[in-house]
Amino acid sequence: MASSSVEPVFELHPGDAPLLVSLPHVGTVVPPEIAADWTDEAKALPDTDWHLGELYAFARQLDVGILQARLSRYVVDVNRPPDDLPLYHDRHSTELCPTRMFTGEPIYRAGRTPDAAEVARRRAGYWQPYHDALEQELARLHARHGYVILWEGHSIKSRLPWLFEGTLPDLNLGTASGASCAPQLRQALCAALAAQREFSYVADDRFKGGYITRHYGRPEQGRHAVQLEMAWSCYMRDEAPPYRIDPERAGRLVPMLEKLIITALAWSPS
Repeated sequence: MASSSVEPVFELHPGDAPLLVSLPHVGTVVPPEIAADWTDEAKALPDTDWHLGELYAFARQLDVGILQARLSRYVVDVNRPPDDLPLYHDRHSTELCPTRMFTGEPIYRAGRTPDAAEVARRRAGYWQPYHDALEQELARLHARHGYVILWEGHSIKSRLPWLFEGTLPDLNLGTASGASCAPQLRQALCAALAAQREFSYVADDRFKGGYITRHYGRPEQGRHAVQLEMAWSCYMRDEAPPYRIDPERAGRLVPMLEKLIITALAWSPS
């Protein structure tokens, strides 16, 4: 399954603060020859992290950089390891080039799933450029400040029985069970969450952080990574197509996101 290249595969808005926001699942670009192999349901891209670019737009005024994927996660998931090993061994998960939606339903029509050569092509052409940009920005900011914080922004439907039981908390902080950032940073963020009553929250529960958080979070090297997975219900009234943002709910959420980012910026290893 040969496919054309897509340029660029990411958008980078650089900043000089010691924090970089990564939004790996906001992309909606799909090469047409890949979409041709998908089901009609998959072509609607239901598992996109909708509206996160808009919700995190305030970060630019804090001189925080934002890196966003342009390609859909169904083309290649840049938050999965390049060897495609599962992140969670006790539950369903999706692959580097996903073959199932979060409902468990297939993405590809029968007999059209990508073979090993196509997966390798997408990894080299689509996955790798995102990680090259991520590594370069982290290295630049680390050199400037002596440390850097990577903020992984995600969102998901609040109820997905194929992936988890019950209803997801509003805000889900992930630090790879404390391994991806300094304990003081984790404590500061948890304190900020505990100080509010608007949103339910957990830390290192169902979502502990994906590949990016786990791989780039190296606190012993001055690289700290945190993931925030948000339920769509925090900013959508209806978690269904056309996935419209609800201004009232978003108006309550953005100050909380801003508080968390400012809390992270106020922290330093010293």
